[in-house]
Amino acid sequence: MTRFIDVPTMSRLIATVGLQEFIGELADTIRHDFVNWPEFEKSARVTSHSEIGVIELMPVSNAQRYAFKYVNGHPKNTQRGMYTVMAFGVLADVDTGYPILLSELTVATALRTCATSLIAARALARPDARRMALIGNGAQSEFQALAFHSHLGIEEIVAYDVDTLATEKLIRNLANFPSLKITRANSTSEAVRGADIVTTVTADKAYATILTPEMIEPGMHINAVGGDCSGKTELHAEVLRAGSVFVEYEPQTRIEGDIQQMPADFPVTDLWRVLAGSKPGRENTAQVTIFDSVGFALEDYSTLRYVHAQAEELNFGTGVELVPWNEHDDDRNPKDLFRYMRGAKSRKAVRRIA
Repeated sequence: MTRFIDVPTMSRLIATVGLQEFIGELADTIRHDFVNWPEFEKSARVTSHSEIGVIELMPVSNAQRYAFKYVNGHPKNTQRGMYTVMAFGVLADVDTGYPILLSELTVATALRTCATSLIAARALARPDARRMALIGNGAQSEFQALAFHSHLGIEEIVAYDVDTLATEKLIRNLANFPSLKITRANSTSEAVRGADIVTTVTADKAYATILTPEMIEPGMHINAVGGDCSGKTELHAEVLRAGSVFVEYEPQTRIEGDIQQMPADFPVTDLWRVLAGSKPGRENTAQVTIFDSVGFALEDYSTLRYVHAQAEELNFGTGVELVPWNEHDDDRNPKDLFRYMRGAKSRKAVRRIA
């Protein structure tokens, strides 16, 4: 049977593991898979764009497991009372093709995104980073704040959003973490002043320049999370030229990341090479580092793999017959698919009999 994890079950699983522990263990899982990058068959995600959003399919596999995620990005959904980003995913066994996990990935994607930001910051930010500016206080913001506070030593978040209600929501949701100081800023420039790390996680599908060159200070690490599809940016081109840029999967980031506005030969470094030790990350305290994060399928593979392991160990989820499953069927015949039609008659025949 395929293990099924819906949103309420995912919430209970996270609560059982512990939110901060879940983020930390997920970050370790993602890092492990990135270090083993050459073992995976990779491709840029398949996208379907409309004027108001995008729907994407994100596949990846290695010799043991295949995974994909279905995800959307519709910034105007909030006007309908719906989330901007929603997702689900499948983890399958390569040897048989059978799906072993069908899981919600809306909540889990928020966790994998902050976990990926965390592993990048561990390699690229200054070790003494204590203050982070958080630009964009929507659905992803609390996760970013908590990941950096719990696992990187960030003590103060300076938050700014054009929607003041979003900032109030952030402050309210993190009120149970008194060791994290949250300060409200009145502008992006005010928020980033003196910040060790700047995280941008805005939602609008537009060519935007959230960060401009005069805002950048020596030694900053920029965690650019919001620019994640073609036609959507957050950083001015001169900001990219001012620092060293690190990416998840270059062929995808060239299309979707902030570097979409740069020439095709603009230099970038693969994050996996830094994590594997074959390329340097931060080289000095004055260096400006930029993680041009768009989200890559391997992170979702890692998430599904971690969720599946935790769900099995803690007995979470429901078995569903998503595909024909003969394991406990005494009348096994894998060539007989028609047997699932037994007892099914045409509506016309049923009416005639009646």
